[in-house]
Amino acid sequence: MVFFRTCMLFVMLTAVVFSGCCGPGGGAKVENKSITTTKSLGEQLMDLQKAYESGAITESQYNDLKKKAIEQNTQGN
Repeated sequence: MVFFRTCMLFVMLTAVVFSGCCGPGGGAKVENKSITTTKSLGEQLMDLQKAYESGAITESQYNDLKKKAIEQNTQGN
């Protein structure tokens, strides 16, 4: 009985996965969602600096993201 339930669950999950990519729409739909962060400006700037120093982002990206973080944290002040 357990084996049967496991097999049925597998079949159902497989059907759900493949219906999303091979169904009538022709492809998966992607949604953009914004994420609200609760990090302080200082934490954001330190994270950006670490990313820049490790080579994860370029100097241009670092400067752009730093500017955005400062602007977002100073709006209304």
